[in-house]
Amino acid sequence: MNIDFNADMGESFGMYVMGHDEKIMQYITSANVACGFHAGDPTVMKKTVALAKQCKVQVGAHPGLPDRQGFGRRTMNLTLEEIYDDMVYQIGALKAFVEAAGLRLHHVKPHGSLYGMAMQREEVARAIGQAVLDVDKNLYLYIMKKGFAGPVAESLGLRVVYELYADLDYDGDGNLVITRHHDVRKPEDVAARVIRMVRERKVTTTKGTEIPIEGTSVCLHSDTANASDIVVTVRRELEKAGYPVAAPTL
Repeated sequence: MNIDFNADMGESFGMYVMGHDEKIMQYITSANVACGFHAGDPTVMKKTVALAKQCKVQVGAHPGLPDRQGFGRRTMNLTLEEIYDDMVYQIGALKAFVEAAGLRLHHVKPHGSLYGMAMQREEVARAIGQAVLDVDKNLYLYIMKKGFAGPVAESLGLRVVYELYADLDYDGDGNLVITRHHDVRKPEDVAARVIRMVRERKVTTTKGTEIPIEGTSVCLHSDTANASDIVVTVRRELEKAGYPVAAPTL
């Protein structure tokens, strides 16, 4: 079984530098590029796409809520029309940069609170899925195998890639524990948890309980403090365990 390794990228903007993109791009297989709403800007988008091309990494759109100050991690009360329009706008912007670089957009992955809203509210999941479908029906949608987002996307005919999270905790109900900042994690501990999620399909929650989990793509956040150390260790341990690291084919 191939395991995809994705990371959120392109989160710098203007004079502000976020993440460790240049250090980790060569170790991942899919890059989720911020599209300018929660982070990123046109120049950063272009440079991130160019870096992904250089490293032979698939490029996906990472659209978020229009919330720079909260980094897209605060819930906003948008209408379904606004969610659909914001998705099309952001995906379309990155798609233009990808095609200008001679590449093809690979996937879409909602960011932050928008991601959580898609899992919790069927109508939001449908608005997001329809936006992806209307831009390009061949795109993958990256999402957790929990809640509404996956089943709704599949019902629309989209190709879905289910995710496991390397550097975020899961609460007792299997939801991601979203924080404003990602703390330092021991690379060896992260790698061991990833291998267990892939091999045994289990993860230990913040409550100390074990829950089932399923996915074929491992996500790492580029703004985790020691992301560059984690990505090297996780990829090495996946390959040592017999899991080829590769993105889903278009």
